[in-house]
Amino acid sequence: MDARLLLILVLLGLSRAQQDGNECTKASAQSCGECIQAGEKCGWCTDESFLKQGEQKSTRCDEIDALIKKGCSNASIENPRGGVTVNKNKPVTNRTKDGVKLKPDQITQIQPQKLTLDLRSGEAQTFALKFKRAEDYPIDLYYLMDLSFSMKDDLENVKNLGTHLMKKMQTITSDFRIGFGSFVEKTVMPYISTTPAKLLNPCTSDQNCTSPFSYKNVLSLTEDGSQFNNLVSRQQISGNLDSPEGGFDAIMQVAVCADYPSIAHLVQKLSENNIQTIFAVTEEFQPVYQELKNLIPKSAVGTLTSDSNNVIDLIIDAYNSLSSEVILENSRLPDGVSISYISHCKNGVIEKGENGRKCSNISIGDEVKFEVAITAKGCPSNGKSETIKIKPLGFTEEVEIVLNFICECECHKDGIPNSPSCHFGNGTLECGACRCNDGRIGRNCECSKDEVRTEDLDANCRMDNGTDICSNNGDCVCGTCECKKRDNPEERYSGKFCECDNFNCDRSNNKLCGGHGRCECRKCICDANYTGSACDCSLDTSTCLASNKQICNGRGTCECGVCKCTDSKFQGQTCEICPTCPGVCTEHKDCVQCRAFATGDKKDTCEKECMYFNLKLVKMKNELPQPHDQPYINHCKERDANDCWFFFSYATKNDSTVEVHVAEELECPSGPDIIPIVAGVVAGIVLIGLALLLIWKLLMIIHDRREFAKFEKEKMNAKWDTGENPIYKSAVTTVVNPKYEGK
Repeated sequence: MDARLLLILVLLGLSRAQQDGNECTKASAQSCGECIQAGEKCGWCTDESFLKQGEQKSTRCDEIDALIKKGCSNASIENPRGGVTVNKNKPVTNRTKDGVKLKPDQITQIQPQKLTLDLRSGEAQTFALKFKRAEDYPIDLYYLMDLSFSMKDDLENVKNLGTHLMKKMQTITSDFRIGFGSFVEKTVMPYISTTPAKLLNPCTSDQNCTSPFSYKNVLSLTEDGSQFNNLVSRQQISGNLDSPEGGFDAIMQVAVCADYPSIAHLVQKLSENNIQTIFAVTEEFQPVYQELKNLIPKSAVGTLTSDSNNVIDLIIDAYNSLSSEVILENSRLPDGVSISYISHCKNGVIEKGENGRKCSNISIGDEVKFEVAITAKGCPSNGKSETIKIKPLGFTEEVEIVLNFICECECHKDGIPNSPSCHFGNGTLECGACRCNDGRIGRNCECSKDEVRTEDLDANCRMDNGTDICSNNGDCVCGTCECKKRDNPEERYSGKFCECDNFNCDRSNNKLCGGHGRCECRKCICDANYTGSACDCSLDTSTCLASNKQICNGRGTCECGVCKCTDSKFQGQTCEICPTCPGVCTEHKDCVQCRAFATGDKKDTCEKECMYFNLKLVKMKNELPQPHDQPYINHCKERDANDCWFFFSYATKNDSTVEVHVAEELECPSGPDIIPIVAGVVAGIVLIGLALLLIWKLLMIIHDRREFAKFEKEKMNAKWDTGENPIYKSAVTTVVNPKYEGK
């Protein structure tokens, strides 16, 4: 079928009345192929010397990190990985309606078109699919109409549909074809009346109807709209007995020309033939067909008016709805294979699960992506490749995916059949281990199944007569102990009699072998720089280095990374703390003074007590060694008997020798200068006197002003009156002459 979009418009009419351990060790794999099928993290050690005495062949199968810890090198580990190969990757088409007209098979909307996947059990292989809705995509519309009597008035409106619909669709695509088919009902009871008269005319006597039929293809797909009008105008109405006309039967006939289908069968065939269905029904039957729409992917339901005059608009709306959504579906998957989708749609919308299969609201020219992951669990029984297909529903384009299953390791093809290493040729030496022939067992196929667990063989599995078989930690197989597996895959028994294990060693800080060694046959094998029964004693002395770079400051020994001070007066992490000791400068002052200047308290015993350091003299104090010149150095400043300062440095070198540098120049205090002192004293006395005088003067001024202000205040408040003063006497004395008569 051409790469065209085929729509079937179903115009339905009803009677007016009715309208724990890991997966690798649990697998007990006996070969590399069985191991890699147990899970994606499983690897197989091909080193022939890998197994310890008493260990089973299945011990070779474990997670990669666990195998390395057990001593298998990376080069000896088989761990094949899957992959994705793109075989055909034609870019999506950028086509416009005004551009060069392409044939349907020249249009590409999905990319890539073919891939090959190499699948390792449990390992998902992921790839991306791109879908771009092409402009001017070819469309085929097959108009399937119910011609039962209830659709009589609708038929009149459909007769001119062809040319009108062609004009409308040309606004969407320049490549449009239309066809027409009709149906009534199955021509058997109880769907129609089978009386001879009703078979000729199923309608009432005053109506002229054609004989009933199940389905007719009236017009195959054509680009001629007038031919559609011509043939439709010749159609006649028929009739039936029951209301549900044979619509599904007709749809199936359009799709594949098959018998009356179930809905599931119909969905399958519509998908296989890339057909999208539009149901045009009256409003009262909308709920029923909306439910049906949910069961048929890429289908649409439109509301038809009573006389079907809106059918063109209904078709356009339904087409836009269907073409704006892309839904991916895949063909049947082989047993053990699963697939998942993640969609990356417009506006950054990301969906997973079932919604990861689809994107909506896609306009012409829009591009969306799908992330597809395919995982296999195990291998198919025949081990052969399988092919599956993924395609967008309703489109003929598809992606072909070839699935190759990784069922064996690379080393499998180098196997040596009937190898002498497998007990005189009783097996194939493959991937470092023997794959035994039928009827043979044992690590090296050394025993037949009939010889297992005989008394003579069991005796070979005891350390002595009084012990349990295989130390009660294994089974005796062909006279050889095969040790039991522990629930914890990190723990294992080993040894000829399974007498050893790697988990019953001494512990420190609740860690096996202190976390600094490995447990072999119940004894710790310590890492470098560690010792002790639990590997808890560090031989690293860096933690014992004092600030002078000496181990324990030269005052103790480093044991298991900790200082043990030999002198009880010293303490601290590196024996540097001495609460009762003088400082370095004070401690060595007398010896430095006697050797450098022949003075001091020890000048008489200098040669006896002060020869423990190397003395070097320098001229000035700035010539003394600086801190970066020695690993550890003290700079000292001390006073002698003449009240002079002398300077020296005290350094302990890496070889524990002491080196003292002394500056020959002393700093002595000079005598006092009398004149400046006297002048300063006199000046100070004068200044103090002047200051006191000024202060006294200032205080007197303040006192006088306060007294004057007080006087003025009292003066203002005084109000004297002579008539009121009881002690007032006038200064005038008047004397009256008694003899005076006024003459």
